[in-house]
Amino acid sequence: MTPPEIASKSSPAGNAIGASPIRSAPRPAVELPTLLLILADYGGWLAITFVYSRWPLIIVAPIATLLITLHGSLQHEIVHGHPTRWLGVNRLLAMPPLSFWLPYMRYRRSHRIHHIDERLTDPFDDPESYYYTPEMWRELSALSRFSLQIQQTLAGRILVGSFWRIGMFWHGEWRAIAANEEGARAMWLEHLLWCVPVIAWLKLVCGMPLWIYVLAMVIPANALQLVRSFPEHRARPYARQRIAIVEGSWILGPLFLFNNLHSLHHEAPMVPWYEYNARYRRIRERLLAENGGLVYRTYFAVARRFLFRRHDELMHPDGRVPPAPRREWPRAA
Repeated sequence: MTPPEIASKSSPAGNAIGASPIRSAPRPAVELPTLLLILADYGGWLAITFVYSRWPLIIVAPIATLLITLHGSLQHEIVHGHPTRWLGVNRLLAMPPLSFWLPYMRYRRSHRIHHIDERLTDPFDDPESYYYTPEMWRELSALSRFSLQIQQTLAGRILVGSFWRIGMFWHGEWRAIAANEEGARAMWLEHLLWCVPVIAWLKLVCGMPLWIYVLAMVIPANALQLVRSFPEHRARPYARQRIAIVEGSWILGPLFLFNNLHSLHHEAPMVPWYEYNARYRRIRERLLAENGGLVYRTYFAVARRFLFRRHDELMHPDGRVPPAPRREWPRAA
């Protein structure tokens, strides 16, 4: 992130948009499965928060956490042009800020830059990169360096990164607001206005303290999204080899709308989530050959390898991603 992986580093990539033209078939005007899932997610969130004062928190919080996580996955789906042909309708469906901290329009801009695959993992050009240049590293405080080193393990990414990424995102956004970069002030003002009805619902209707909502539901949802993003990318020579696949995730996969098949997603972001598995089965061998075997069986396999061990080095091995003279792999038909 899926929303939580938004980086604090400014990107010189400007307004460039990376979007694959691949589509498996002509798209319908409305993708009904996605639209129904969006409505169900909002309905479920309203229902579970409404029973906060009647049901034990140990029941309410996990369900709300899953619904907020799914909401982040749906926002990601909407960024890529789903579930309708109409941008205004899609935008309206994505705007309610169930997690509070991430304005949808800021996320949309940043994530579309991330989809310039030739710049993936670059410390400057990829807004979702976890890599640093030596110059960037030297500018960090000792505490920041220590925190980032911890986050190279899955346990650290979940426990520390859940707070760190929000704080660093806000730090970067404060600078963007001060300079009014690309309409940041208007985007944040609109976001804050959308926060008002969400807060009013939680406080006035549900009687829920906001600190409980944030600590018991929003932060755990952020942690789940970080589980997804943790193994997604590694610095490698060719763009397609930088994108991982987690194949057999039948627990977290649906929650992430099968974005665990991440190489497929970068190849064809316009394909809706409910077509991913069938498409993946058809082109699996090619995807694995193209990404150099950067594949994990499940998220449990990721945890076994990296729960307390480093996933990668923080320094980008080449300093920066070199310009690609050509596209290394043909796009799928």
